[in-house]
Parts: sequence; C-alpha cells; structure tokens
Amino acid sequence: MVSLTGAQVPLTGAQYDLSAGDYRVTVTELGAGLRQLEHRGQPVIVGYEPDVLPPGAAGQLLCPWPNRVDGGHYAIDGRHYQLDLSEPANANAIHGLTRWLSWTPGPASAAPGGEEISLRLVLLGHQGYPFALELDASYRLDADHGLRVSVSARNLGSVAAPYGTGSHPYLTTGAAEVDECDLGLPAGLWQPAGERGIPIGGPEDVTGTEFDFRTPRPIGDTQLDHALTGLARGDDGRVWARLSSAGQVTRTEAARTEAARTEAARTEVALWAGPGYEWLQVFTGDTLGPSHRRKAVAIEPMTCPPNAFNSGVDLLMLEPGDSVTHSWGIEVTSA
Repeated sequence: MVSLTGAQVPLTGAQYDLSAGDYRVTVTELGAGLRQLEHRGQPVIVGYEPDVLPPGAAGQLLCPWPNRVDGGHYAIDGRHYQLDLSEPANANAIHGLTRWLSWTPGPASAAPGGEEISLRLVLLGHQGYPFALELDASYRLDADHGLRVSVSARNLGSVAAPYGTGSHPYLTTGAAEVDECDLGLPAGLWQPAGERGIPIGGPEDVTGTEFDFRTPRPIGDTQLDHALTGLARGDDGRVWARLSSAGQVTRTEAARTEAARTEAARTEVALWAGPGYEWLQVFTGDTLGPSHRRKAVAIEPMTCPPNAFNSGVDLLMLEPGDSVTHSWGIEVTSA
C-alpha cells in the first residue's frame, strides 16, 4: 500500500497498490476508484495514469445512485429535491456524488500481505441530497479468484435515505476492438431508453433482439449502452458476465484462417455480481473519443436501473442506522 505525500499530488490523489499471485491492482484516493487491474502484466480493465481523470468514468464507484436521475429532480415522501446537473448535455444528474471526493483509509485498511485496502467516506448533506451516509469500499485480491469489491453504506442521519450503487469498469481482453470479442450476459430483459439515457416503459424480453447474449457470441458491430436485468444466478447467488477473445489480436491477425485463430490462446475476463445487484449496464464505448471508442466493454453492476430515484425500481430506502453491503468482482478465468 502506497500513499503519496509531498508538494506534488496527482489528480487522483494517493495511490494504493495491491498484489496477489498474478494479479496487480491500483485504487485511488479520488472516488475510491479502480485505476488499474492487471493479470500476468496484461490489463484486465482500461487503466489510466495517476495524473489523469478517469476517462469515460473508467473504474469509478457510483454512490448514492448509479447512472442517471432525469433532470436531477426527484421526490421522496412528497418532498421534492433538485440535484446538480452533472451531465449538462442531457440535463441529468449522473453517477452519484462521491466519485470526485477524497476517500481516506478505513479502520481495516490492509490485510496481511497487502492484499486488501478499505477506503471510507462520510457523505454529509448535499444540494439535492439532504442525507448522511457512511460509505466503505473494500478492494481485495486473491491469487486464485482475482478481485473482490465490497461496497457498504450506513445511514448516519435521522431520516430514511434513498440509496443505490454501481461500479464502472471497462473490461478488456487485449483485443484491438470489441468487435473481435465474444460477450456472454445472463440477462433475459433489456431496458429501452431515450436519447438522454432515461428509461422508456418497462424492461422487454431480449429474445430475438440484438441484446440477447445469453449464449456467448461475437459482439461484431452491435452498439450497446443499455441496462439489462432478469439476471440468471448460479448456486452461489452470483451473476457472471464474460468477455473473451484471442487476446492481443490486430485486424491483420484477425484475417487469419479459422484454423489459425483456433490455435491462438484465448483470454476470458469474467465479472461477477453478488445478491442485490439486479442490473448490468453494458456499454461498448461508441460515444467515447477515438482513443477509447469500442476498445473495451463497460460491464457495470448496478443495484437499481437508471432514474430509480423517480421510478422507485429496486431503489433502497435506508432507515436511520441501517446498513447494506454489496459485492462484485473480476476474475481472469482462462488465458
């Protein structure tokens, strides 16, 4: 674990480095963000430099809501609130309030061997969110099972607080573009949304649509920026999403014969989401700048869908003193 001191501080603050087996991870003071995750020296997520703000929300932790609030406006028990419009182009409040704040090491900041870091933030009353939460984000590495992230919230205030959380990792297998990757998503429903990213109507069956990845298949030219639900879980209660390819391929290499492609070692990166994560937002990066466009797939575990502060769908109301914990993780399952 490394905490930077001195006159010069990178934009993302202190850097916390963990290692276990073939895995390496870096977590930042800014937003308790996941800046780097590597396996055998190869990136598993889109990373960035310490003195660069997370591109496209890469690796950011989203609290106390993921995704968007329509117009930044919502009502709880007849009282109306107006959040800052942090997505001004679409007149929405997006991705919560904590990703640009400084998190400090929590009471259990490191496990033996430097395999875990816990960061804490006390979120006091904010414009449009007059509630108080104690938030903890724990990142733990396991040599066999990769990264585990646990996010906890406790209501410190005197009234019930609306709450949801999500995370924003961009998964990569080393492929030059996501077109070359196979994607598996155990989601039976997709959520239609308008141009501003706000849901229209209820979730719909993925059967027969371009959003059906229940059987892993090539992404090709499919464009994804959608919330999916109806998630199939394993016996352990986890949902597994998988991205795979023949590793570091280029368009020239991609033109090889099928026989040659079969011989190439495949890389599979799996993201799991535990109980309480009822949604996955999947984004192929089509609206990002040229250096990031369709280079990786954001698979974002979310406890509630976009605009949950208005719809109430899967929104948690934490009573005073109540707490909740959600866990997700990333594992390289083949290489």
